[in-house]
Amino acid sequence: MIRLALTLGDPRGIGPEIVGKALSDPRIGALGALWLVVGPRGTGIAVQEDLGAWQPTGDPVRDEQAAGRFAGQAVECAAQMALRGAVQGMVTAPLDKHALQAGGYDFPGHTEMLAHLAGVPTAMMLASDRLRVVLATTHIALRDVPAAVTAQVLRQAYDTTYAGLRDDLGVPSPRIALCALNPHAGDGGRFGHEDDELLGPVARACGMAGPFPADTVFVRAMRGEFDAVIAPYHDVGMTAIKVASFGSAVNITLGLPFVRTSPDHGTALDIAGQGVASAESLVVAMQTAVAMVQRRLR
Repeated sequence: MIRLALTLGDPRGIGPEIVGKALSDPRIGALGALWLVVGPRGTGIAVQEDLGAWQPTGDPVRDEQAAGRFAGQAVECAAQMALRGAVQGMVTAPLDKHALQAGGYDFPGHTEMLAHLAGVPTAMMLASDRLRVVLATTHIALRDVPAAVTAQVLRQAYDTTYAGLRDDLGVPSPRIALCALNPHAGDGGRFGHEDDELLGPVARACGMAGPFPADTVFVRAMRGEFDAVIAPYHDVGMTAIKVASFGSAVNITLGLPFVRTSPDHGTALDIAGQGVASAESLVVAMQTAVAMVQRRLR
């Protein structure tokens, strides 16, 4: 039987609610997998890996620190379970990045933390039935992007994306496009030289198509021309996938020795506790994780 860890995420957010809804969804029951919930008790969801008691105090600062600490501990625990073979992968409910740091974890998000824990380079892919987007750089300020988009970073993103598409998502000969950094791919240098001098040579060396302007490359991918698009920075890629498939896309961490997926949204603190959160993206993330494990076991 496939065994997967399922983290509760930030206990102040909608994580526990959507985990409960997903586990009671007949589509998840039909998968036949064993789900081991990782997180604190006290959220209304039974946990198999108990990290302690969630007891909100009403003090926003203290509660944020405690929530971030529990969220970080859950990721650590689930990753260690996967690394020692107790589970074949993990699905993570949303955490709050500010709370994670307040709780003592100096990582901007799941992807970077998992790369550190596993000791391997990773890539963040957002995937749906309409579009797949991989981020060459993740959670950094926009002003830092040009310096961070290096030939090494782009090649690593390509190699990790190609292997992930082929091995985990069943695409035998992946067609990968590179999104340009500048408007109109620099327009011959009028709006920047990076696309001509850096992105273009890397794309040709790797066998990627592009770089193509952001205002066309994602449309071309959605029409079936490419299996994935590598975006040079966070928001250009995230905006495309969320416009295309918000609520039904899955965040996949490529490059890990185990499977990891998550929903495509955040903690939604503004609606937490109201019972109105949709578990659809988490359900798709859980389905995707099982399918990826099955493919790895073949």
